[in-house]
Amino acid sequence: MALERDWESGQDQERCLAKLHWAVEQLGGNTDSDRLSKTAALVIQTMTGPWRFFHTPEHIFEVGESGDAIEVLAALFHDLVYVQVDQGVSVNISGYISAFVKEITGQLVIRDRAELPDDAMFAMVAQLFGFVPEEVLKPAAGQNEFLSALIAAKLLEHSLAAEQIAQVVACIEATIPFRCHSEGLSPSDRLHARLQQTNARMGFGWQEEHVCHSVRRSVRLANRDVENFAYPSAADFLDNTWNLLPETNHDLTNANSYTVSGYRTSLQKMEGFMYFLKPELVFQTFQSEPPVEAYQQLIERTQRNLEVARLYLGSKLLSIAVIEALSQRLGQDIPLATMMGELSSHGRAIAQLENFLPQISMTVPPKNDVEEDVLSLVEKGRGQASSYDINNSP
Repeated sequence: MALERDWESGQDQERCLAKLHWAVEQLGGNTDSDRLSKTAALVIQTMTGPWRFFHTPEHIFEVGESGDAIEVLAALFHDLVYVQVDQGVSVNISGYISAFVKEITGQLVIRDRAELPDDAMFAMVAQLFGFVPEEVLKPAAGQNEFLSALIAAKLLEHSLAAEQIAQVVACIEATIPFRCHSEGLSPSDRLHARLQQTNARMGFGWQEEHVCHSVRRSVRLANRDVENFAYPSAADFLDNTWNLLPETNHDLTNANSYTVSGYRTSLQKMEGFMYFLKPELVFQTFQSEPPVEAYQQLIERTQRNLEVARLYLGSKLLSIAVIEALSQRLGQDIPLATMMGELSSHGRAIAQLENFLPQISMTVPPKNDVEEDVLSLVEKGRGQASSYDINNSP
């Protein structure tokens, strides 16, 4: 298993290096092989941390697929920092941000003006994100994207011109998810305004159409980052949802020892998130990107997937509530495997609770296509296997 992981990591590193080299070459930058090799190694080492199940090398390659050179670079770096998932910032990348950010009582804070070095890349990234000295970085308000963009800028400053790096940073800023309008302005409108300010301060000499083109590109990349919300198949959407669960509840990685209550808590948090989320917060739009019909299709598919996910998670919560109530007769922190049976491994058949449940005839048929989809999901299972959970819901 370890040899297989090392082989996959090596393959990912080669793929990352090829994309870095292609993108920098397309932009007329410095393709120093030693520097780019070190950058590729840093990206892949960070993206293959023990808690990464969704935000992986494969994800960044998919987000950059079909994009231009700026989009490819932004995709490679946009999830480099994920404090909640990695339980901090990797030692390998912390050196690129420690001069600009410090930790105060468990929170990451931009240093005050007296502490900050005179650094053009930091100043540009901060302006594009609208962040200022002494600002507390918040996980749900751009913390990870800002730090990822800052590292990207520092790693690329010897390979590309500042105006090219600014466009990469703008794309990463656009991937801050699920943001509302503020003072009548959408997230892409606010990015447009900050790009104009950066253009003036840095003297890039961009015309207005170039600024708008940069925003449209950023929206295109950001929408690819969340495209799974609009998958035609709700089962495929839920596969991605199940990959997110162990990123925020690390106990789930111990397949046969996580507790009933821990599993229920994870489902409950995800259900709450699905009820909070609105399709219009998932996908962005700016001018003609994406076209009106394509955007409307994204919204409609997302709405349906959210409806399926809410009912599916609610059904699983109902069943786990029964299991949890029974587990309370045994103790407080009972492993789910104790109640349901261990997950099968290495092809071995293991007795599980579902093997002893009687067949029950359907007395209340599904009332609509959403209920039909959910019934199929709980009976037959999601599309992909999960290392910590069974696919169906007996």
